[in-house]
Amino acid sequence: MRPYTRWALHFLLILLVTVVSVPLTRALQRPNVILIMTDDQGYGDLSCHGNPYLETPNLDKLHAQAVRFTDFHVDPTCAPTRAALMTGKYAHHVGVWHTVSGGNHLRASEITMADVFKSSGYKTGIFGKWHLGSNYPYRPMDRGFDEWLGQGDGGTGTTDDWFDNDRVNDYYWHNGQREQINGFAPDVFYDAAIDFMRENKRNNKPFFIYLPTYLPHHPHTLPDTAWAENANSKVSKYVSYFFAGIKRIDRNIGKLRKALDASGASENTILIFMSDNGGTAGVKLFNAGMRGRKGQVYDGGHRVPFFIHWPNGKLKHGSDVNDLTSHIDVLPTLIDLCKLKVDQALAFDGRSFREQLIKPALSLPERTLFVETQRTHTSKRWVKTAGMTNRWRLIDNTELYDMENDPGQTSNVIDKFPEVATKIRQEHERYWSKVTPADRDQPRFIIGHPNDPETFLTPSDWYLPDVPWNHAQVAAGSPHAGAWQIAAAKDGVYRFEIRRWPREANAHIRGIPDFEYKATDAWNASGGVKRLIYGDQMVALPVRSIKLDVGAYSRIKTINEDDTNAVFEVPMKAGNTQVKGVMLDRDGKVIGGAYYVYVTRLKDL
Repeated sequence: MRPYTRWALHFLLILLVTVVSVPLTRALQRPNVILIMTDDQGYGDLSCHGNPYLETPNLDKLHAQAVRFTDFHVDPTCAPTRAALMTGKYAHHVGVWHTVSGGNHLRASEITMADVFKSSGYKTGIFGKWHLGSNYPYRPMDRGFDEWLGQGDGGTGTTDDWFDNDRVNDYYWHNGQREQINGFAPDVFYDAAIDFMRENKRNNKPFFIYLPTYLPHHPHTLPDTAWAENANSKVSKYVSYFFAGIKRIDRNIGKLRKALDASGASENTILIFMSDNGGTAGVKLFNAGMRGRKGQVYDGGHRVPFFIHWPNGKLKHGSDVNDLTSHIDVLPTLIDLCKLKVDQALAFDGRSFREQLIKPALSLPERTLFVETQRTHTSKRWVKTAGMTNRWRLIDNTELYDMENDPGQTSNVIDKFPEVATKIRQEHERYWSKVTPADRDQPRFIIGHPNDPETFLTPSDWYLPDVPWNHAQVAAGSPHAGAWQIAAAKDGVYRFEIRRWPREANAHIRGIPDFEYKATDAWNASGGVKRLIYGDQMVALPVRSIKLDVGAYSRIKTINEDDTNAVFEVPMKAGNTQVKGVMLDRDGKVIGGAYYVYVTRLKDL
């Protein structure tokens, strides 16, 4: 064979391999995923859904470029929605039935969305609100996330949050440690997500980013009052601050998409936008024709926007899916779209809607879905519950609405269609038998574990009907006292440091912090000046002693004028127990629980 012929054949072989391998490589490259979830933004809180008071240009652009779900439902409050989203199961099925009282802790045995992505080789990050557990083994870093940046588990100002956070120049939980970061909280989260995206793009690693900002949920605080005026000067001050939060999120979504484009990752990134429950501040102005709001089981409490965009996925962008879908469908769908590896059979309550992303007009088999917001310490059938089909809504077992002819849910037709109500009730019995076993088991924090050297116990996790879940209630001297369920990781002497105020407040047990109105960096919608956003009153309690009970251990310590804490060293065997602390006055009367408790393992027995 002549040399030039051999060279030509060699060149053709290289060209053939290149032509074949490039599409093959692209086909094998799994898509990145960014899941954006806003907090308390209702279906009507977007200009693309007809809101005349609010402009959301970047969300409008995403809406135009996405497959939109017009009948997508979540739970009426935030922690249950997040639990269902992370597991593909009903929140009630995975032990989440409240936003406080321990009812917001995702059962430790459940597999999460982050677990599934991580097991398939993805780098996983959460930037924002978790609200599914504040201590080991419930934190994001215990549930499959490689990177975690957040504030209080339930939000800014909740009892495990830094005491004087106001969303500007705050302290954050960063992979389990406190870290101060300058800037407005939603900007901080989006900037961190963009950095995470860029880093993993450089390393050629697929990434899963969960971006559940705390906004526009209250406290409605801003770095600049002009933001609220620019949001809409024709609405109340409170609503204008709420709208300003939405506009800031909208701006950050635009920034995120530009960063995706610049990195070259946008074509192969699944971008999802949704909210966690129905609207709040803006519902009286515009609610897209729906009845109800956050916390209610009419559609306005749980029907939310859901947009999905993926250029490489050949989705039918610009189209609507009108079929009934929900949060429990998202994880099965992402497993389907990304071809994720699942190490064990996961019995989802939801199902994949991948086919509808290609053919939006396709109707999947009819089913009955349920959302609820019971918040009762004993589970009861049909308490604040909606049973839903494509056409019907059965509310609290007493009201039936025909959504085809009455989307505003104005006319109860249960007497006209008793057979429809009967069928939904039968479906609810099947649902109930599935979700209620062990549904009110209390979360148990593991102390002395190397993954969490110091456990921070706060009153929002007390298993009580009424708990002080934010710093304002604690500052006001809440009289409630509850207990925590804990487990010692191993035998040892454990140090329990009890405080009336958290460490960063630097205050005496009998006194109050040095500031009456703390020097905040944010402007509060209700005050108009820089002031304490957790409440106007901080109460000094007449504490004379503190009692601690840990299993069989029980001790009382006298409190002096200058004491900032009471420390108990408790010998403990490995295993489960309960801890309860109370503050007592001079007569031995309980005046409040041990609000803030820091637990570390000191030494071996």
